[in-house]
Amino acid sequence: MTTETAPRRTLLDLLAQADAPDAPALLAPGRPPLTYRGLRASVERLAGQLAALGIGRGDRVAIAMGNGPEMVQTFLGVAACATAAPLNPRYRQEEFAFYYEDTRAAALITLPGEIEAAHAAATPEMAIIEARPEPDGTLSFAAIRGARPPRPLDTPGPDDVAMILHTSGTTSRPKRVPLRHRNLTASAHNIGRTYALGPADTALCVMPLFHIHGIVATLLSPLASGGAVVCPPGFDALRFWGWVQEFRPTWYSAVPTMHQLLLARAERNAEIIRAHPFRFIRSSSASLPPVVMERMEAIFGAPVLESYGMTEASHQMTSNPLPPLPRKAGTVGYGFGVEAAIMDESGALLPQGSIGEVVVRGPNVV
Repeated sequence: MTTETAPRRTLLDLLAQADAPDAPALLAPGRPPLTYRGLRASVERLAGQLAALGIGRGDRVAIAMGNGPEMVQTFLGVAACATAAPLNPRYRQEEFAFYYEDTRAAALITLPGEIEAAHAAATPEMAIIEARPEPDGTLSFAAIRGARPPRPLDTPGPDDVAMILHTSGTTSRPKRVPLRHRNLTASAHNIGRTYALGPADTALCVMPLFHIHGIVATLLSPLASGGAVVCPPGFDALRFWGWVQEFRPTWYSAVPTMHQLLLARAERNAEIIRAHPFRFIRSSSASLPPVVMERMEAIFGAPVLESYGMTEASHQMTSNPLPPLPRKAGTVGYGFGVEAAIMDESGALLPQGSIGEVVVRGPNVV
């Protein structure tokens, strides 16, 4: 499929386009909901607080935080002011040190009293900022070390780098991937179009928000479509079906190992599965065995759509489509919003069915 021009937006713009600004945007167990209006106000306030701490456009800000509404607001707040560098909060001190150096991080943000290894690895030049939860479900930022002189808030544009992630790629040393606002919003737009996402949809976000799959597929694409995101503390097969019962999500996206863990607990949660069926289930980031896909569709009663993505393409490149279009187990489907082809070593395009290297082009590609 050929490319389709996506709106040139920033991540902050995604929060302003909802037709119903008072509709829920961000939900989480035990936390008050945030509407689109409330989430945007929180993100703008956080961006202003970062500017007051001397953080601004072009600065890279490391975030070491688990999933939850705090991570969502922190990520969006940083991207509305500077460049976010989400990191796995379970890294060891030496791993944090590598990523700080590689991204040239100007600051680190964590929740209060968390991630000792992240703090220990911070260089003396880095500001350390706490994200402090408020009773209304929002956050505030406070520097506990290294605040700089305040600077005016200079809101990033579509061509500014919103986020830096790392990918192993073809080498053992992780490679830095700078993703611009326009790359991320284009990918969110493509995913929304692929699955016909809209305001009636609610995504259950169980993928980590330091990974491109979690950030783009289960956070940004629902927000770009005016739907809601349920953001629990992370994947938990024991609690997953309770979240389904509480929030009634219409879809979720995960890796095959997660799907198999959920299948293992399906029988004891059969009543919830019957009462709250998904509109579709998405699988990505690894190959889904056809036998697992068949079991999922039989037990969960929803189409399972396998997709193919990579960090350098802001996640999704191809996907199996929604019914009634044909989908095929063991394949990654069609390109949505991108041009995909097969190329030989000399750079010549090959006919369909040939063996070669997959190449992709589109506004989501760095």
